[in-house]
Parts: sequence; C-alpha cells; structure tokens
Amino acid sequence: MTYQDAVKRYAAQPTDETLRAAAKALCGEMTQKEKLRLLSGRQFFLRNGFDLITKGQKYNCRPCLAGGVKRLGIPPVAFSDGPRGVVMGNSTCFPVPMARGAAFDDELEYEIGSAMADEVAAQGGNYFAGICINLLRNPRWGRAQETYGEDPFLLGRMGAALTKAVQARGVIACPKHFAVNSIENIRFDVNVEADDQTLHEVYLPHFKACVDAGAMSIMGAYNLFRGDHCCESRTLFKDILRGQWGFTGFTISDFLMGVRNAPKALKAGLNIEMPQKMRYAALPSALRRGKISQQDVDASVQSVLRALIKITPRLKPTPKTVVACQKHTALARRAAAEGTVLLKNDGLLPLRTGQKVAVIGRYADKINVGDHGSSSVFAPYTVTPYEGLCRVFGKENVVLCPGTDFSANRQAVAACDAVLVCVGSDYKQEGENLANFSKSDKTTQKAMGGDRFSLRIPADEVKLIRAAAKAFDKVIVNIIGGSAYIIEEWKDEVNAILHSFYGGMEGSHALAEILAGQINPSGHLPFTMAKDENDYPDFLFPSAKTRTIVYGRYHGYTLLQKEQKTAAFPFGFGLSYTTFAYANAAAKDAGDCVEISLSVTNTGNRDGKTVVQVYAADAQDPIRRLKGFRKAFVKAGETVRVTVAVNKNDLKHYDPEQKAWVPAADVAFFVGQHSEDVTAVKL
Repeated sequence: MTYQDAVKRYAAQPTDETLRAAAKALCGEMTQKEKLRLLSGRQFFLRNGFDLITKGQKYNCRPCLAGGVKRLGIPPVAFSDGPRGVVMGNSTCFPVPMARGAAFDDELEYEIGSAMADEVAAQGGNYFAGICINLLRNPRWGRAQETYGEDPFLLGRMGAALTKAVQARGVIACPKHFAVNSIENIRFDVNVEADDQTLHEVYLPHFKACVDAGAMSIMGAYNLFRGDHCCESRTLFKDILRGQWGFTGFTISDFLMGVRNAPKALKAGLNIEMPQKMRYAALPSALRRGKISQQDVDASVQSVLRALIKITPRLKPTPKTVVACQKHTALARRAAAEGTVLLKNDGLLPLRTGQKVAVIGRYADKINVGDHGSSSVFAPYTVTPYEGLCRVFGKENVVLCPGTDFSANRQAVAACDAVLVCVGSDYKQEGENLANFSKSDKTTQKAMGGDRFSLRIPADEVKLIRAAAKAFDKVIVNIIGGSAYIIEEWKDEVNAILHSFYGGMEGSHALAEILAGQINPSGHLPFTMAKDENDYPDFLFPSAKTRTIVYGRYHGYTLLQKEQKTAAFPFGFGLSYTTFAYANAAAKDAGDCVEISLSVTNTGNRDGKTVVQVYAADAQDPIRRLKGFRKAFVKAGETVRVTVAVNKNDLKHYDPEQKAWVPAADVAFFVGQHSEDVTAVKL
C-alpha cells in the first residue's frame, strides 16, 4: 500500500474506522528507519542556523519539513508558523490575534483563516501553526499579542473558526501551546500548578473547542505542568487530549527545547520533535533497550499518517499570486478596523477630511506590527500612521513630529485641528524572549521582547501625552501594543483614546479611516484594563525565588467580580460614534441550547455595530462568565432583533471526582454591552 492507496481507501468510505485502518496498513509498509524518520523535523537548525545571519535569511522563510517517505509517496509535514499571518516569504501581515479577538467576529476570523491557508499552500506548506490560544492570565505576558484575549469562551470561538477555515483548504491546523502557557521570560523552567476543575474549566476549554472543530495537530508548550515538561506530560497528551477528548491527530513539540527526555515524551504522546532530530535521536537506542516499545513507535507514526491522509488531499495547487494579493490586504485592513477599540471620546471624534492633523510620538511614522520573534511576518509593505493619515486627510494637511519632543514644531502642531499621539510598545518591550535575528543588519542583536515589567505606558511617552494635553486643545491618544495598559494617570487629560493593537500592514489605513469617520469603530476589549497593576493575578519574573506558580480559577474580569472591584475599562468594552439601547430581552430553552433574544436599537445618527454579550452564572459559580456573543450591524434609528444561542454544554462544570462534566444548577443569564453592564434575563 502507498500513501495514495491509503488516501483512496479513506476517500471511498470516509469514516474514523476506515481512516485508522488505512493508516495502520500504510504503517505496516514502512521500515523501522522510515517510521523513526517520520517522527522528527529535518531542518538541521543548529548546524545551519547561522545562515539566518550570514545569508540574510529569516526563520521559517520556507516550510520547515518533518518526516515524509518518498518510497511510499508519504508527503512531509511542511510547517509554517504564525499567527498574524504566514511567516514564510513576504506574506500578508494581518493584525495580531489580540486585535482580531477585539473584533468579536468569528465569521471574519474564518475569512482570515482561509486567506492564511491559501498563502501557506502557495508557498509549499501543508501545516499552519498559527492558532495561538493560550489564555491571557496577566497582561504582563510578553506574547499576549499572539492570542485572542483573557476569556476561554472567546478563545475557543475564534480558535475554532480559524481551525475550520485552515483545514477546509487542506492545510493541517495546529492550535498551540498546550497548555497553561502564559509566562515568557522563564518559559523553559516555570512549573504551573492548577487543580483539575480550574484546568478543565478555565485553561483547556478553548483547546477542546479547536479539537471539536477538527484540529488534526496540537503543539506542546515549553513550560512544565505539575512537574513534567508539557511535551512530556502524559496527563495532557494521553489522559486528556486523546483519552477524554478523543483526539486522533498528531502532536509536535515546541521548537528546539520542547523535548528533554525522548522516551518519556514519546510514551506520553508527543509524536514529532521539531524542527529537527535532537532528543529523538535517542529513539533507536531506547527501542533496542526496551525503554519504548514498537507499539509506542507505531502509535505515533499512525497518528501522523491519519492527519496526512485525512487533510492534505484537500490541498489544491495555489498560485503564488495569492500571497499578499489585493483581496488579502483589503481583508487585513478590514480586520484592523473591526478590532480597533474606542476607549474614550468627548465628542472630538470623528474628524472631517480636510481638517489639519498633527501626528506625534515615537510610532508616528514607524513600522510597528508586533514581535520580531517566531511570529514575525515580512509583508511586502507596511503603512505607518503618518502615511495612513496622508492618504485620508491629504499630505498637505498632516504635520509629522516623530519622537517624544514636539517643541521644534510647536507652532505647526498648534495650527492643526487635532493632535494624534502614538504611544505604546514595540518588539523591544514585549514579545518572544529570544535573540532577534534581523534581516536588515544581519547581526544577532541583544535579546529583546519578553514579559512586560510594567503595564504602564513608558514614562517619556506619558510626559509627551501630558505636554500635548497642556499645550493643545484637541488631543487623541492611539495606543499601539499587545494587550492591556494602566492609563489612570493620564486618561482624563485627553479628549479621545483608541487602542489599535498591532494592526498589521494595513492597520494605519484603517486607523485614519476611523479618525475621519469613514469607518465607525466597533472593537471591544478582549481583556480587562484594570485601574491598578495589582488587580491582576500574580506573575513570575526571572528574579523570583521559585519557579512554581499556581494558576487559580479567577483572573481578569472574573477576578474583579470576585473581589468586587471595577475596571478602568471592562472586558468587552468599546465605544462607537453612535449609541445602542438593549431592550426586551428573553430566554428560551431550545433543546441543546438556550436562546437569548433582545431588541437592539441604534439611538444615534450613524450606522454602526455592537457586540451583544451573554454571560451566565449558577449556584456553584456565581461569577458571571461569557457564554455567547454576536456582532450586529444596526442602521441609524433602526431596531433589530438579535438572538445569541448558548450551548448547554458550555454551562456544565467539571467534576474532578467523576472526571466528567455535570450540568450546572440554577443557571442565570445576563446580557449587555460589556462585562460590567449587564441585565438579568429570565428563562
């Protein structure tokens, strides 16, 4: 039997039983050497890694290959990283997932996933590791920008949409990093503890949502869980992923440092070591010495084969012209617009085209699309805020003042109708904690990124904001960055505040269109912006005396509820250039779900979108948690009826003694425009 024979066998009768049989039969045709080859990457990263510097190349510039058996026609796993776009080549740089989480639109995320899959296929890949769904427990996490937010339901909805879209195009989707991964600087040795109920209800449901959506691969994490490295955790891979969830695909390690003990990892259910054979070089010896069995090897091989047989036949020849094509860059602009959050507006916004605007600050005319680590996308172009404003308002109407001192251009800035101050973070202040390999200077720079030691805007930028607010009458602040900031010290001194995250290659066009009123902002915060840094859970930095941290049941908006505190800007918060009124809410039992319906009226004079959010609480857990949402477009002055379906499975609790999910008692529903603005709905 060849690979094509196995594909035809499954295609003739596409059932799980046939898939398993085809993979088993194909495995039986392989030699031992071929089987072990299938379980490792083939990048020789350490030997050739300096090509990144000496030849001006970059990480994952072409697919990272793993496995493959030419004799039998078995294709290699051809890996491309993400998640703000395809890392290979010069692909479309979309807004970071946090910005897309702020859009609260899983249908839009499906469109983005389809575009990303096409760009993977066009560049020779069949695997996309761009579904990052680690939960944002504390905004200090340096890679917060790579995920969708702090709420497991939101993460699950968005991750499942991306998973479905990618695999519908024949590209294997890989959610990561499994699991409890949300500390960067000590990611290789931090040990996370969590009780079973917290684990299953808070830190794993979004992974299960992606598995239920059909994900055929999962990437393990660097950190430890209950004393075991995640890539060697039998609890995670064998007991939960395969045993409880019925996962039939294959698992891969995080790169280079994911595996420490090869026999332990393989027996725990880690199938492929990436990006090259390192610890798994010991597998032949471990097999001879009885530390692993032939059954262990065959089980891993068949897991890989099942995914390839099931998914990659859908992969169609895709022309390279789709990469960063006009359709995809327009989609990137739309995503940036949908995710931009208006936090404050005293009536200054929107501006009018033809007005004069000054743009000042460190990021006024700087490319700033996020981390320079493994998620970096090398787009063919990127629009800066200055360039975006010039396009919308006219270059003659835009005054540029880069840096944190506008004194030299004070008179020109003062003559403008509004001043836009661009502040926040860049790759030097947050991101993946590793040496930055730069294509432009071909040198290894000092380690950058990592976790954020402070959640406040840098002091020199706060000084700039306050100076601008004192000197000029109409000041807008645009925050660029991966997650939440503490802005209590200056938020009352300015007229308007937006959070545009890292908006991708077209983000500044979207920002300018929002400022000019050509687009009505509709983003809502996918995290809590607290009043004080201590309102978030504890966090570990390298200076900590311990490397063990306990992840509890509450964080973000649930922790504020529990402690009876209010946020500066609550989870789900977002303003518009219009206003909405919710009324006549009702709940109806509809079998597998509960339908929450309500009337939404646009009470302003502009068309706009609102995110209807449904929360639930019960006798066991009186804290309200997000269980449904829907983004709705409503024309000015009109009323529409919006229905949000809440799946009853999402209302269950995990019973650690039974190791099973049980129905909640006395469930109460709430509907509103953010987590602190809700009204009870009777069932």
